[in-house]
Amino acid sequence: MRTLLTMLVLCSSLKAADKMETLLEARVFDDGKEHKLSYRLLKPKDFDPKKSYPMVVFLHGSGERGSDNVAQMKHGVPQFASEANMAKYPCFLVVPQCPSGKQWVGVDWSATEHSIPKDPSSSAALTLGLIAAIQKEFPIDAKRIYLTGLSMGGYGAWDLIARRPELFAAAVPVCGGGDEKTAKAMAKVPIWAFHGAKDTAVPVTRSRNMIEAIEKEGGTPKYTEYPEVGHDSWNGAYSDAKMFEWLFSQKKS
Repeated sequence: MRTLLTMLVLCSSLKAADKMETLLEARVFDDGKEHKLSYRLLKPKDFDPKKSYPMVVFLHGSGERGSDNVAQMKHGVPQFASEANMAKYPCFLVVPQCPSGKQWVGVDWSATEHSIPKDPSSSAALTLGLIAAIQKEFPIDAKRIYLTGLSMGGYGAWDLIARRPELFAAAVPVCGGGDEKTAKAMAKVPIWAFHGAKDTAVPVTRSRNMIEAIEKEGGTPKYTEYPEVGHDSWNGAYSDAKMFEWLFSQKKS
């Protein structure tokens, strides 16, 4: 019975992966300086080039790094690309893949704190270039550019919000952490963070401390902590219909 159940789960996962590969176009961003970044792109359902659309930038975790341009769609992306969400929240979904051995931000994920590096990592810098390129190619609503990421991508989300708070209309960092000293810069950015209280990979205090620091700077971030969840808090975060409703309702003034 267990073997049969395992096979059914595996078949279901393979079908989901195949569906993502079909839905999200495989692309490569070239910054013109011999630096490239593989990514996947989901266009809005019933795309109309005469309309403007929001854009969601999704940063995956450490386990999805590589060069296959497939692994980064494993977590979270299927929820954004579900038929229901595509119909309700038509958007451009951009999913870059961080190369093996690289990070969205070069910090120790198990540490209780860190200082933001002077410059963005090479992968983060390419992601910012990718965002600008997508804006030039497609009718993106500049007032509705959203950022989310899980685990390593959660760190990346906190890092990019701190560096470019004017770029993002809202952000959803999941089980990540940032530099509390950057809280003032992001205090006006709508943020909803998620974390599992039993996370042994990334200390839950990383999210708690960021939320507290932003609140001290006058911000009003949202925070959801799952009492009985470990590192995989992304399962709850990206299955939360209220999160999607909140995210796509955010718009820069």
